[in-house]
Amino acid sequence: MDANGKGVDGMTVGHRLMEAGEHELALKAYLRGAGETGINADVLSAIGSANLALGRLGQAESILKRALELDPNFVPALNNLGVVMMEQGKTGEARVYFQKAFALDSGQTDSIRENLMLAIAQSEASVYDPDQQQEDGGFRLVRQEKGKYVLLSDL
Repeated sequence: MDANGKGVDGMTVGHRLMEAGEHELALKAYLRGAGETGINADVLSAIGSANLALGRLGQAESILKRALELDPNFVPALNNLGVVMMEQGKTGEARVYFQKAFALDSGQTDSIRENLMLAIAQSEASVYDPDQQQEDGGFRLVRQEKGKYVLLSDL
């Protein structure tokens, strides 16, 4: 409930819970939000992001791809799917998703630009250094603002 006694929508609650690191509760709130507003690219992107934060990469990937089926140009879903690909070690695929997100966003979002630069650096490093070892779990997904997440690396 807000100060006026009205219920807060599930999507807003989910975003707040993601910020607080309560990913399982956020997922439940996003599912409630889907029941309130219906299934759209934003809802699916949020559900996919919560699954990503919970380490459920396969689920996150399929849900984010469904979001892109509904809206192929939905920047948060493109960015988050890029994050999934990075987590799975698929830097080439991640780079494609980040490039499209970056182009559609006109390069205005710093987190997308940073994700793209990281994917480019890693994909080029693997071309030039075939012996390069990739560390598992070197990435973290952090929500920065409504519907926008940043991929952080230990590099």
